[in-house]
Amino acid sequence: MLLEMTIKNFAIIPQLNIRFQQGMTALTGETGAGKSIIIDAMGLLAGGRGSSDYIRHGEDKCLLEGLFEWPNHPEFPLLMEELGIDTTESFLILQRDMSRSGKNICRVNGRIVTLVNLRRIGMYLVDIQGQNEHQELLQPEKHLSLMDSFGSKEFKQKLETYQKIFVEYQQLARELQKVQQNEQSYVQRIDMLRFQSEEIEQAALQDNEEEALVEERDKLMNFQKIVDAFGKTYAILSEESTSIVDGVGLALNEMQEIEQLDADYQKISENLQSAYYMLQDAASEVSKQLDYLELDEERLEEIVARLELIRQLKRKYGESVQKVLAYYESIVAELNQMDHSENQLEALNKQLIEKEEKLWTLANEIHAQRRVMADTLEKEIMQELKDLYMENARFEIRFKEAPYELGINGIDQVAFYLSSNLGEDLKPLVKVASGGELSRILLALKTIFSKGQGMTSIVFDEVDTGVSGRVAQAIAEKIAKIAKNSQVLCITHLPQVAAQADYQYFISKEVVDERTQTKITQLNQAERIEEIARMLAGQEITNLTLEHAKELLALAQQATKKE
Repeated sequence: MLLEMTIKNFAIIPQLNIRFQQGMTALTGETGAGKSIIIDAMGLLAGGRGSSDYIRHGEDKCLLEGLFEWPNHPEFPLLMEELGIDTTESFLILQRDMSRSGKNICRVNGRIVTLVNLRRIGMYLVDIQGQNEHQELLQPEKHLSLMDSFGSKEFKQKLETYQKIFVEYQQLARELQKVQQNEQSYVQRIDMLRFQSEEIEQAALQDNEEEALVEERDKLMNFQKIVDAFGKTYAILSEESTSIVDGVGLALNEMQEIEQLDADYQKISENLQSAYYMLQDAASEVSKQLDYLELDEERLEEIVARLELIRQLKRKYGESVQKVLAYYESIVAELNQMDHSENQLEALNKQLIEKEEKLWTLANEIHAQRRVMADTLEKEIMQELKDLYMENARFEIRFKEAPYELGINGIDQVAFYLSSNLGEDLKPLVKVASGGELSRILLALKTIFSKGQGMTSIVFDEVDTGVSGRVAQAIAEKIAKIAKNSQVLCITHLPQVAAQADYQYFISKEVVDERTQTKITQLNQAERIEEIARMLAGQEITNLTLEHAKELLALAQQATKKE
């Protein structure tokens, strides 16, 4: 059950806080006032697909927050445990921030979750019925899942088991197909990969090896140049006739004689002293390098050959040593898998046959259960349609006949057929149902399914479109009946539906500081009478319409007391 919702900077809503109660709540108001915006916000809070277009003009982000009671569903605590969310809290708080950059931050009880996981949680909290659900009724491929939602817990567990095995079966089939495809090419690839892996393995490549070899090669190839440079440098620094070190030493002696006379002289003396010692160190290091220098032509040949090997491997397997090594790891992994596959072809075939046999057994059991479910569901929908003044309607769930094929949902394909009027043949729902009839069929289904689903907040977004008169009254009573088991929020333009509600909110638009914004007001009894009168008569409200509105409310309250 949704207890409270906060909306900030969403569409034309700058700031809105709404509290909800158990039972049926009607949201009414003029078209365009923002009723559907509130439902859109609720859908996004439950993990629906969002867009930066929802963010209020001039703002950088919007915030949606909802306070829910913990849903009374046995699977929900397991989901919370899987996501690492504390289940000791008294309530469940969902929060979603959307920014113009497209970034979404979703939190559940303060813990950040992905949008996918927010959607998984939202499935237990909010069930929004609107135009999308009308479209589902017009898509035969959706009918099987609608019928399956009518199944028992045991049926759904069996279907889930079947689907899990079917996914494993598909993976096995793909693996087997991969092994069987072009066996000659398969063997040739193994030979090629083995050759490549051995070639790279024998090379024993190392990271940064190439750079070190290039540096060593350059030194050996420029040996004479290096010797000449060191020799001349040492001569300049140390030969008696031109020794720079001796010259700096003489200059240092001269400056030391006068350094005490002036601070600037002392600084010059110190600089000369530093230079003298540094030059001495440099001359010593040059002398050592000259002693160590030795041309190793055999080593040079080894380096050139090694670099050529690395170049050839790079040309074949990658642009760098790192990429060659990465390629080596990938082909070794593939070889391991292929070697394993060579020995498991027979085992795969055996596993595939076993899983297929198990799938057919489960699929036939599911098929038999669906047949029974379909008969029961047909009767219940027919009764609900009669209550909604479709007395002559006939509803049938038709199964595709054999030959059957295994699919993710078993071997069944179903389609809903309807005959609205006496004497007409049953035809696919998509070809015969009007907008008003779709609303009634959808409501009939939801009435049936909601009996065991009191844990969600059910939202009806103008599902009463296309109906009026006594049908509107029947729809209102059906929605009120659903509200006995679940919290129901209903956007409506029908006074009959609004009158059945336990609570009524009026949604309006107002201009504040030259900006349009949505306002929501919970109506008291007198205000409800006036709003229902407006829904009955339009702009001009007369005493007669006010009396009619009072009567509608009184009749609804009497019906509630009788129940």
